[in-house]
Amino acid sequence: MGAAAPPYHRHQAPYPGRFKDGGLGTEPAGAGRPSPSPSPASPQRGGGRASYAGPGAARRGACCCRGQEMIGRKESCASGQLPMTYLSCLAYILEEWTAVEYLKKYFFHVVIISVTISAMLIFFIVPLTILCFIYLTNVLLLIYQRSDEVKATKDPLSEVWDSARKTVASFWDIYARIWHGYELHGVENLPEGPGILVYYHGAIPIDYLYFLSRLFLWKKRLCLSVADHFVFRLPGLKLLLEVTGVMPGTREECLSALKNGHLVSISPGGVREALFSDESYQLMWGNRKGFAQVALDAKVPIIPMYTQNVREGYRMFKERRFFRKLYESTRLPFTPPYGGLPVKFRTYIGEPIPYDPNITTDELVEKTKSAVQALIKKHQTIPGSIWKALMDRFDRHRKSD
Repeated sequence: MGAAAPPYHRHQAPYPGRFKDGGLGTEPAGAGRPSPSPSPASPQRGGGRASYAGPGAARRGACCCRGQEMIGRKESCASGQLPMTYLSCLAYILEEWTAVEYLKKYFFHVVIISVTISAMLIFFIVPLTILCFIYLTNVLLLIYQRSDEVKATKDPLSEVWDSARKTVASFWDIYARIWHGYELHGVENLPEGPGILVYYHGAIPIDYLYFLSRLFLWKKRLCLSVADHFVFRLPGLKLLLEVTGVMPGTREECLSALKNGHLVSISPGGVREALFSDESYQLMWGNRKGFAQVALDAKVPIIPMYTQNVREGYRMFKERRFFRKLYESTRLPFTPPYGGLPVKFRTYIGEPIPYDPNITTDELVEKTKSAVQALIKKHQTIPGSIWKALMDRFDRHRKSD
């Protein structure tokens, strides 16, 4: 009679394909099946315990040993001191799938790319947010345009748009209060009738947008704006420009607006001043004197205006030679603005320069330039300081008008 099968031992795997003690391994011995003799390459366990068997078991053991190395263990899966489990092999497979080794190898490159992307987001997130808000404003006006009352009129400057203008102005005024603690001083210097506002152009004319919003909320008055020709090439903003009174600024259009009793604003420095002026707040008007000629022809006063810390809020990059040549040849602003720090903004409206029939155009230009420079000198620390501009948010005391 054949020998009876040995009784099941607790260290013996109950299923084929498993190690004793819970690891991967051989089939149980017995049941008429002789155990294969250990090969020289197969590691032996101490104390007369059973050894690994079979080429499949050897491969699985090697796989598990690599898995142990990947999870940082010093013990060998064949040492017998620490049995290998399915969890360890699973960790090895997951590390292979998730390319942990590649991340370790290129860790420095990953850090550099992450820091670069973070810096770009910090530098440009606020200007991009403002741009998104501008387009959302245009979407709001497009929705309002579907009303029957608006459809009946063809004039974008009509009072039927006042409800939409008030909504838009309220949104931008809230944004101005929260982000820049915006203040407007000298509104009493604005004439009841027509006049030309001349202002310093920041890297982003967001301060001017704040001024338009608050003027409309306080006085329910629309100030028409002269803009550079490239503004009208921007897609999707046509309705917004029409409703807010933005115009190309030809002599005929300006004279017509002044004749109708509107305020007209212009920055003689324009895009050039926005791109290439800096924290020294230098005016870059060049030979522009058309605004003075229009003021003399329309017999209206010129009112200087300036916003404190506008260059500390948003800036342009220092390298200007290449971009200056590019702008002069194309008349397009390729230099991106950056910043958006919540510095204090205060807009100051100076005393008007009255119409004088005995003054020449050149003399009026110089007189206006001196008035704007006087506002800058009075209300701005030069060179501008971002830290001081931020601290102005907590300074209750302001300079006198």
